[in-house]
Amino acid sequence: MEIAGIDSIDWSAPWLVPFAGLGEAIGRSNDWRGELNSAARERGIVNSRGQPITFAAGDAAADEPYEVFIARTGCVPTRANLHDFFNALVFLQFPGSKAQLHRLQSTAIARDGVRAGRGTVRDAATLIDENAVLLVTLRYDLVQSLRAHDWPTLFARQRGAWGDEVTVLAFGHALLEKLVRPYKAITAHALHVPLAAGASLAQVDQRLAAALDDDLSPQHLMPLPVLGIPAWCAQNNDASFYSDAAVFRPANMRPQKHSGESIE
Repeated sequence: MEIAGIDSIDWSAPWLVPFAGLGEAIGRSNDWRGELNSAARERGIVNSRGQPITFAAGDAAADEPYEVFIARTGCVPTRANLHDFFNALVFLQFPGSKAQLHRLQSTAIARDGVRAGRGTVRDAATLIDENAVLLVTLRYDLVQSLRAHDWPTLFARQRGAWGDEVTVLAFGHALLEKLVRPYKAITAHALHVPLAAGASLAQVDQRLAAALDDDLSPQHLMPLPVLGIPAWCAQNNDASFYSDAAVFRPANMRPQKHSGESIE
């Protein structure tokens, strides 16, 4: 079965750089789930219990909570749609972080059960899993500017820092799905990973996985309209792009100090 919508992906988009080669090749395959599993075996990807990750049929978990099923078995239910396909690609590139997110989720469910209010850790884990971008930088001042919604500093005065001193990596699979048809208001939850820009994916994954713990909170996350990122959208070369206050909103409160806000 072909992945629904696979032909609509523009693999040259900047947010797909970490996934493009692998994703385009697997997406063309008639046995795309088998190709995902081959890639997972080659990389030695495992869940938090050390069980090999396998991408299974979409209904594999039956009535068991999704995160609990993955943490218990290593099987990732994967439907033939872009949402689940991007989830699998993120798993292949950030395996340690994905495994840790599912461990946190399954532990919280085991403790609290499945309920309408997820709780702080599950809320944060869900936001990261679905909608995060990783802000890889040692420029704490720019992280503070983002937290303060200081868009002129971020995107005008410090525009040259993007790419050289700040790397942005898409992580959330729902975010990647939305970006197949990009629009200006798409806003991610940015998470600061304090490493030098240009750190390898393996280094980022290791640092992120180590920092995802029971202290995780939505307060670690910052709203970032992703098409404002320099080089992610040609239109943002015009300074007026950022004058849309419905997208580039002012902060509602004074920014907090960066200590404790990055994942250290």
